[in-house]
Formats: sequence, C-alpha cells, structure tokens
Amino acid sequence: MKTNKLNTKDSIVDKKFAEEGKKIISYPRKNIEDFSINKRNLGVEFRNDKITDISINRSAIERRCANYGVRRSIKKQQQAAWLLKAITLIDLTTLSGDDTEARVRRLCSKAKQPLNTNLEKSLAVESLEISVAAVCVYHDMLAAAKKALKDTEIKLAAVSTGFPAGLSPLALRMQEIEYSVSSGADEIDIVISRRHVLEGNWKALYKEVKDFRKKCGTAHMKTILATGELGNLSNIAKASMVCMMAGADFIKTSTGKEPVNATLPVSLVMARMIRNFYEETGCRIGFKAAGGISDSKTALVYMTMIKEELGRRWLEPDLFRFGASSLLGDIERQLDHFSSGYYSASYRHPLT
Repeated sequence: MKTNKLNTKDSIVDKKFAEEGKKIISYPRKNIEDFSINKRNLGVEFRNDKITDISINRSAIERRCANYGVRRSIKKQQQAAWLLKAITLIDLTTLSGDDTEARVRRLCSKAKQPLNTNLEKSLAVESLEISVAAVCVYHDMLAAAKKALKDTEIKLAAVSTGFPAGLSPLALRMQEIEYSVSSGADEIDIVISRRHVLEGNWKALYKEVKDFRKKCGTAHMKTILATGELGNLSNIAKASMVCMMAGADFIKTSTGKEPVNATLPVSLVMARMIRNFYEETGCRIGFKAAGGISDSKTALVYMTMIKEELGRRWLEPDLFRFGASSLLGDIERQLDHFSSGYYSASYRHPLT
C-alpha cells in the first residue's frame, strides 16, 4: 500500500534521520528572539479608563471570521504538518462526574503517545517525540495523573475556584488553588465571577483575579471567562483586558460546560485584546480555546486566526492551547487518512 511521508521542503531535517534517508516535518522558524522563553505576566495597575474606552464592532468581527477557513485553506502535506503541531497544543481533558483513576491513567498514556507507533513510522515523525501540552483534570485526580506523567515534560493542569460556576465562597476557592498547587499542579484553570462582568464591576474582577494569581505562586494561571455567559463581545473584551491587567498567564474562553462555548468571533476579540496588551506592555499572554472544538478542520481555522492576528510565536504551547478531548482522536484519524488514503473507523483511535 502506498503511504505518504511528510516532505520537508523549506523546513529543517533532523540530522540523524537525514543520514538514514528519512525526511521529517519541522516547523517554520523566525528569529531567536521571537522564540525566547516567555516571561510571566506580573500584572499592571488597574486603569478604569483602559476598560471604558474598549468598544467592539460586532459586524466587522463577524465579517472577518467569515473569511477564515475559506481564503486560508490548508491542504495535503501542509495540513498534516499543521495537525502535528495542533497535537502539541492540546490540553487533553477529562472533567466528567464519572472520572476514575483508571480513566485518568489511560488518558495520560494517550497524552504521552498521541499517535500509534505504526502511524508515526508511516509519517516518519518518530524523532519529533510528539506529545500533548498538558493533561487537565479535577483536583481529586491530580495524584493519579502526576504519577502517570512522571519523567515527562507534559504539564499537569487542574480546574479550580468552584469550577465550573465559580460561586463557592471566596475562601474556599482560594483553598482549592492552594490544594492543587501543593498537589503538584503546574497550571491552574480558574473561573471568574461572571456577576462582576455583568454588573460592570471591573475593580472587583481585577481584585479577584489578582488574589487568585497570588495564590497560584509558581503555577501558571489560566483564567476562564465563560464567554457564553458574559452577554456580548464588549463585555468579553473588557473582561479579557481586566484579567490580563490582574496577572493572568492565559485567558481561556470557556469551561466547556456552558450552553455556548468557544466561538470564532469570541476568540478573535480575545486575541485582539491580547495583541493590544502586548503592544502596551511587551508581555505575551496565552490564549486557550475550550469547548466545542472537536474536529481537525475547526482546529486549523483557529490556528490560522491566531497566526494572522498574533503571529507565529503564538503557535507554541506556552502561548496557545486547545482545551479538548475528542479533538485528538479526529486529528489521528485525519493523519491516518493522509498516510494511507483511507479513513479509519473512529473506534480505532480511542482516548481512554
């Protein structure tokens, strides 16, 4: 059976594999400064005028979003390369009421080996040692996940602060962060109090997120806006800016539990707030799209949008993530099709 391997024209070839006559995909690079280690966001002083001046043209945002995936179509070898990159941006997630330690261990095994070995060989990408960016679980599952991910570079993330509603007493939400950090979480996904946004109480939102950031300590903080519950794009833009002012390392669209989760217009608005914050402070803030991103085509559209709005540097796991579970299975299926020319059944690519 004829199989496709990834051509590395205009890319970098691993020396070991070059000697063996194999070609692997690498990713386009810019200058060294662009790819320097990202410095953490220490936050800035709250300025109400920066918030009240924000306005969003919804029609313009929707027109812009309508072009993505149409005029920026990615095909064949380029698509395969982008899908391999997408795997490295995934926060592989299980946040179900019936989670067990056994399920989490299986998820971590998939995180470490997202592609089956036969598919890796057919694509000639074994040397890339591809893995997902992080595994995201509830606090009770941290110990099992930490043990399963031992001696890997995969980050361990925990949802916190009364996830998903964020309506627990503040003292309990602060304790949740402490518990997760002390249990070994590298990243904390916190949820904001939506009422602060809906009431326009930006100072209260700033203080809340700043307090959460302090409790996170060395753990990176991803701030979930729950955009489907914030009313409109202007509120989403303002909430994004306030959270970045307060020290968020990432801003994240959704918990995945709202009726409406990540959408392209919402993500575009948040990306432009990140760009504005970077232009004003020189600090890069990460973006995480979560909820409803379950297929390769959608993932490619999001990656295209991020690259065009924020630049190539943001297509790295320290600045961009997908919060997803089923997405990885679809990516593996699409890569299998690229390699063999046939679509495999979904059950051949289980996550747990």
